[in-house]
Amino acid sequence: MEKNPPGDIPDNLAFVPYANKAGGYSFTHPEGWARSGSGTRVRFTEKLNGVVVESVPASQGPTVASARSSEVPRLRAGVPAFELRTISAVNLPAGPTVRIVFRRNSDPDPVTGKVYRDEVEEYLVQHAGKLVRMDLFGPVGADNVDAYRTMSQSLRLR
Repeated sequence: MEKNPPGDIPDNLAFVPYANKAGGYSFTHPEGWARSGSGTRVRFTEKLNGVVVESVPASQGPTVASARSSEVPRLRAGVPAFELRTISAVNLPAGPTVRIVFRRNSDPDPVTGKVYRDEVEEYLVQHAGKLVRMDLFGPVGADNVDAYRTMSQSLRLR
């Protein structure tokens, strides 16, 4: 019997489409995850994992340098126990993208109060005057690379 660490997203999950007209984006997420949010921001969660996508006005596309000068300070100021891991330029079907990997403390579990150390992959991509941020998160050490790839590769902007 396979023993997975807490937060592993099973590789056999089905993914379903989601479109946010106000935010000008769409992507696929694991079926059955709980949805919350409104306007240009949406959050899907299941146990210890989640994805948050939001759209904000932006006149220029992100670069590694702009991520270091503006996004990292934003994260450091608002993310509990922020720890930067990497910043890199990547290409997604949605366009040129900056990927920021960082660690943070999770929100406390509403029942147990337990806090996990999360690893977050934040993708920043700009299109038509909007910057879309896609944050994929789960506990450090969880094997979520396939699910994260499916979600990030499915991101589309309009």
